Amino acid sequence: MTTSFRHFLPLAAATALSTASIALADEIYATNGVAINGYDAVAYFTDHKPVKGSDKFTATYKGTTFYFASAAHRDTFAGNPEHFAPQFGGYCAYGTADGHKAPTEPQAFTVVDDKLYLNYNDHVMQTWRTDIGGYIKKANANWDTVKEQPAP
Repeated sequence: MTTSFRHFLPLAAATALSTASIALADEIYATNGVAINGYDAVAYFTDHKPVKGSDKFTATYKGTTFYFASAAHRDTFAGNPEHFAPQFGGYCAYGTADGHKAPTEPQAFTVVDDKLYLNYNDHVMQTWRTDIGGYIKKANANWDTVKEQPAP
């Protein structure tokens, strides 16, 4: 991450979160109490793309509401939420690797080894994809400390 981008990311994150609320000691990134900006966590695995969920099909995990496109997806999630919920509480995986929390966009995603990773935006996701294995290793090492940080 370049120095200028390193300064831009926290400012952009603070601006993006001006209307966001974070649940459960900020462990799960949520906007207005809803994870993944209302996108269906299961669809990333079944449809291989982000699919907007509905407030008609919801489940709660770690105090945060998740929306789903169907009752079947909701039930699948409820059976194993740890599997389907995004890694690092839905915060930016690249940011976590870099040692801080950052918000995410549902379209900036990768599924690696059957785990969902979200990133701040497409530009950050492209950087993430240059060394996914290395960034996952760094993010896993940092997560216990990063998850205790306040929301950006």
